[in-house]
Amino acid sequence: MTDKILTILVTGANGQLGNEFKVLDHNFPFCQFLFVAKEELNIGDISSLKKYFAGHSIDYCINCAAYTAVDKAETEKESAFSVNAGAIETLAKVCHTNNTQLIHVSTDYVFDGTATQPYKETDKTSPIGVYGSSKLKGEELAVQYCPSTIIIRTSWLYSSFKNNFVKTMLRLMKEKESINVVSDQQGCPTYAADLALAIMRIIKSGKSKENPGIYNFSNAGVTNWHAFAVAIKELSNSNCKVNPITTAEYPTAAKRPAYSVLDTAKIAATFPVAVPDWKDSLSKCLDLLK
Repeated sequence: MTDKILTILVTGANGQLGNEFKVLDHNFPFCQFLFVAKEELNIGDISSLKKYFAGHSIDYCINCAAYTAVDKAETEKESAFSVNAGAIETLAKVCHTNNTQLIHVSTDYVFDGTATQPYKETDKTSPIGVYGSSKLKGEELAVQYCPSTIIIRTSWLYSSFKNNFVKTMLRLMKEKESINVVSDQQGCPTYAADLALAIMRIIKSGKSKENPGIYNFSNAGVTNWHAFAVAIKELSNSNCKVNPITTAEYPTAAKRPAYSVLDTAKIAATFPVAVPDWKDSLSKCLDLLK
């Protein structure tokens, strides 16, 4: 690590992950953070981006901006691709021109969910919905226009900030005596605070420039949505009954991968990144929400 103060631009700064970087800010005194929400900087607008980058010497750009409405994406294909692919092309071009390393957050939805063992970064992608397709296109464009890009695929993201599964479950468990939760989709919950810390450790390591490419990051351990909800119930001392149901019993506009467990061996072997157990991280998040 050099003594140089690093300037880090965080886009999508008001989302779950963006907010977690704001919490971490004071832990990394060698970094100067620039936090921008979409209202302050449209990453799809080339002239705005060029002007912003010209006014700041940016070492890293962590892109947390995304269209994440999975079901709505099925009828808003243009919007999903505009944010998740078109804007990423623009951002990647400007990053490359300014010698800024782009760290772009992607998703388990680039896979079709038919695997029976954790997905490696090299496994064949085959998204089953518009959201996943738009995120995959964004990955491809990022690497094409900014070859030094690091892409981090994550899954089942939650936080003490914004709307997510954990906060929805807490609310429903207060309002209802019983709830139904899908039990036949397997994956790895990821606490956004852990992902933010992992990204900062990648930057701090000084090894990011010579190790571009795709990495998986999620919390350790495998679960399903029903078991995840039961863990939330137990840790929050709720009396709500949590009933398991099948995906077929809970139809949604977009299909979900039935299995989206990510193999995190590569990121842990390449960078000094910890991969905490999902239950430990859930407990930390719930403590904050209390």
